[in-house]
Amino acid sequence: MAKTWLSIKVELLGGGGTELWPRPGRTFALGPSHTFEDLAEAINAAFARWDHSHLSVFTLSDGRILADEFNGPELGNTAFGPVQEVLDYARVKVARTVKAGDEFKFTFDLGDDWTHHCTVNPGKVDPLEVLGIKPAKPLAYWGWGAMPDQYGRRWADDDGEAPTPPEPSEPHPMTRGAWPNTVETPLVDDAEVRAATATKDADRFLSAISGSHIDEALQQLGAGMSMALEQRRDRAETIALSVLNRLTFRAFPGDGELADALLAKLRSEPSPGLELDVDIEMLSIIHEGMIDESTGGYIDLETGDVIDAAAIDYGDNGDDIDIESEPDRWLGFGRSETRAAWEDMSAFIGRLRDPALRERGQNTIEGQGAFRRFRSFVDDNELLDRWHMFSEDRKFGRARALLAENDISVI
Repeated sequence: MAKTWLSIKVELLGGGGTELWPRPGRTFALGPSHTFEDLAEAINAAFARWDHSHLSVFTLSDGRILADEFNGPELGNTAFGPVQEVLDYARVKVARTVKAGDEFKFTFDLGDDWTHHCTVNPGKVDPLEVLGIKPAKPLAYWGWGAMPDQYGRRWADDDGEAPTPPEPSEPHPMTRGAWPNTVETPLVDDAEVRAATATKDADRFLSAISGSHIDEALQQLGAGMSMALEQRRDRAETIALSVLNRLTFRAFPGDGELADALLAKLRSEPSPGLELDVDIEMLSIIHEGMIDESTGGYIDLETGDVIDAAAIDYGDNGDDIDIESEPDRWLGFGRSETRAAWEDMSAFIGRLRDPALRERGQNTIEGQGAFRRFRSFVDDNELLDRWHMFSEDRKFGRARALLAENDISVI
């Protein structure tokens, strides 16, 4: 777009009986069709006027006055000073009236006389460059200074005599990320998520995760999110993007892999790596060694089935599986390291909002007996359900990372 818009600098000199220094101001981009009335509305909005019922008046350097059609005649019918020509500011275009270097005055509220010094800056501007849009009305694209209230009120019921109220002893919840109070928001119902995923009911799945805490269950939402995108993309797309962003921000093991798979699903592209229908939950159980006898397991690269090595060793799998005769068909894996469980506890504690609670939690996992003390900590602080969900999600993530290390993609 050609540079056809004016750039007008507006500084507030004072009002209400006071002069301001430093002078707060705004710089506006203003188009060829904009009137002085448009500029008045833009100035009053940018200078934090909440009561716009007062008169706005422009005075040009040649003495002409611009005001609304109702008050204009009265302003021009003065018994003192030079005869003034009063123009209807709703009809007069700014760009046809002033040029680069011109100065003019804007006054808001003739009782308090909030007086502004307006200057047309040299050259023209492109609104797309300075604002990123072509606005319907003049719009500020630069600003500085604190704007005084038009009535001088410092707080809502200030009467001009009462002392300043004491500052709050605690920061506002909005400034420390504690608002809205999501503590009362329930955890996502993982049983409902599993049921909705198993029955391939997209609406049920999306309803199950809406309005709930999902950040401790992101890995467990992968299969359901994929199904929902296939069935109800119109409803699921924004939720999938939110899950993807949460995974990227959280960055736990396996989160990047699930984010990549979701992104491919959103773009209708093939998933990275070999797509295989692996039961992530079963893989996580065997990989984490939750079966005491487990030493790891195998993944069938043709079917995606996960077999516990112990089941093969003891002949309890019920199938005639000969790993050695088909080595290319089976991917073997061991148990995860014990330290991973301690890292899960540390990560869980690090996500607690209450600083005092975080400090107590951190103390519980230092030194011998950490696991026993941690179990008491989550139980005493009513965190057991949240911990179980978080722990399971971390295990899902490690299982997904294991697959990605072997170029296998599963959502």
